Amino acid sequence: MPLSRRNKVILHDAVAIAAAWMIALYARFNFELPPHDNLAHALQALPVVLIVQGLIVQRFGLYRGVWRFASLQDLWNILRAAVLGAGCIGIALFVINRLEGIPRSMTVLYPMFLIGTLGGPRLMYRLWKDRSLSLKQLSSGQRTVIIGAGSGGETLVRDMLRGGGYVPVGFVDDRSSLRKARIHGVPILGAIDQLPRLAQKLQIELVLIAIPSATSAEMRRIVEICERTGLPFRTLPRLQDLVNGGALRELRDVSIDDLLGRAKVELDWQTIQSQLAGKAVLVTGGGGSIGSELCRQVARLGAGRLVVFERSEHHLYLVERELRASHPRLDLHCVLGDVCDRPALHHAFATWKPRLVFHAAAYKHVPIVEAQAREGVRNNVLGTHLVTAAADQFGCEACVLISTDKAVRPSSVMGATKRFAELLCEVRNQRSATRFITVRFGNVLGSAGSVVPLFQEQIKSGGPVTVTHPEATRYFMTIPEASQLILQAAAIGQGGEIYVLDMGEPVSISYLAEQMIRLSGRVPGRDIQIVYTGLRPGEKLKEELFRADENLAPTRHEKLLLAGHTQLDAVRIRELFEELMAACEEFAEERIRKLLTEAVPELSQTIPQPQNTTVVQFKRSNS
Repeated sequence: MPLSRRNKVILHDAVAIAAAWMIALYARFNFELPPHDNLAHALQALPVVLIVQGLIVQRFGLYRGVWRFASLQDLWNILRAAVLGAGCIGIALFVINRLEGIPRSMTVLYPMFLIGTLGGPRLMYRLWKDRSLSLKQLSSGQRTVIIGAGSGGETLVRDMLRGGGYVPVGFVDDRSSLRKARIHGVPILGAIDQLPRLAQKLQIELVLIAIPSATSAEMRRIVEICERTGLPFRTLPRLQDLVNGGALRELRDVSIDDLLGRAKVELDWQTIQSQLAGKAVLVTGGGGSIGSELCRQVARLGAGRLVVFERSEHHLYLVERELRASHPRLDLHCVLGDVCDRPALHHAFATWKPRLVFHAAAYKHVPIVEAQAREGVRNNVLGTHLVTAAADQFGCEACVLISTDKAVRPSSVMGATKRFAELLCEVRNQRSATRFITVRFGNVLGSAGSVVPLFQEQIKSGGPVTVTHPEATRYFMTIPEASQLILQAAAIGQGGEIYVLDMGEPVSISYLAEQMIRLSGRVPGRDIQIVYTGLRPGEKLKEELFRADENLAPTRHEKLLLAGHTQLDAVRIRELFEELMAACEEFAEERIRKLLTEAVPELSQTIPQPQNTTVVQFKRSNS
């Protein structure tokens, strides 16, 4: 019966130990025949040497290693096992026979030779296998060039040389100090800008981007260069997204997040966790894009209880299933409810006693709310009023309103309702022990109803991709980044603040559309057309994050800015709220629009009624 791989390794190591012991004896006598007594005693001691050294070798895990992947760690283990083994053998033989007939110098020479007999075959086997695989790959596999000769590129080419169907032809890297260098025998061919010429000259079939630390601006430049080659290209994830595993398994297509996302946000997690740990937290709209991510973060940070309050049954089902799978010990309560339903809210607050509230429930689709002002006011204004009132009545520590850049000098009903919601929070904060905090940010990549999934759907169906205006720009950030900054604001807010998230530079929607088409492997204007449809009712050409009279001030977190307070007429705001609610009861759309204009003077006096737009009756969701 053939020996198993483990038994073969054990047999090899036994022979290596015996060989090292006997070579040490011959070395002691200048590699001449040792005296008969010394040779006899060395052979008599050999079983002890094999047993003691074998146990130590096993203790250091050398039998578990795969020779094909022998590494510096294996060499370190061999060195430790050899030195410790020599010491233990010397002690054992001294106890047995006082080292009679064994030259003392053998205990010094033995570990030196053992390192060679154990490590040498392992190293030679790895070199042989690597070379044989490399030669095999030269005749089969995709000819590949790697962008980036750093640690990511080194890991990638090392995995390629072990197998995987790729032939690493070379690296490109902008560091001049690396010119003409080699990594694992693979040459560095030149700068990244030279890639199109090199790709054609060397018959490259695939480009791999191996710079996990690249910023979005750097990625945009690299992707533009890759596109000029006309070749497919893939990338390693960003540093914060890397998981344990082979680099080849981590490769993925370049996503729009790589081009628009930003450097990882560094948060004061200790402060955030101290605010959440062990406490009951309620999230309204907890099944939506931002709300569900807030739930994930709150659960991860050790909240004592999480109450997900959501209008959509389907969204509530999805978030409950996910949270129960990922946090089985979490005290989780998923409540089907509407933020405009006062009894449902009071029942949830009285039953689960939340200490922190994140109010993410809102209508946010500008054209739909523009055509149905009453529904927008009820959900965004009345809902905020009822949530903040319940947080005040039930003695919550803090309540955070999730607002939007569309609340700044609003040109839409939706934006005006969110601005009025901000005002309600500021007024409530003036006479409450609860801290009411507002966090304002722009578009979130991948959120429900955002432009990214819309473009993805249009590209998948063959186009055209519809863009409102060639000069339209928007601010973008990722869902996790937005949610984490909301938690940071909740941790540091004292009450009454409007925090503005630093969204970076605005991004052209046309650029976004073009890049998404290119990333799908097609050419804008040739394979997929871009059609400009004109701004929809209520939409702006460019969004803003703060008004001119809101003098932004820094906070202790660089990504959070504080909008300066404006003078509020709390009495008039409460009067306007009551009048708006009365108009909603009467379904008086025109009066609602007029009152919104009075409450938010920046809103145009005449909000145009959208033309050729069907008024959609739909199920309201807090998402």
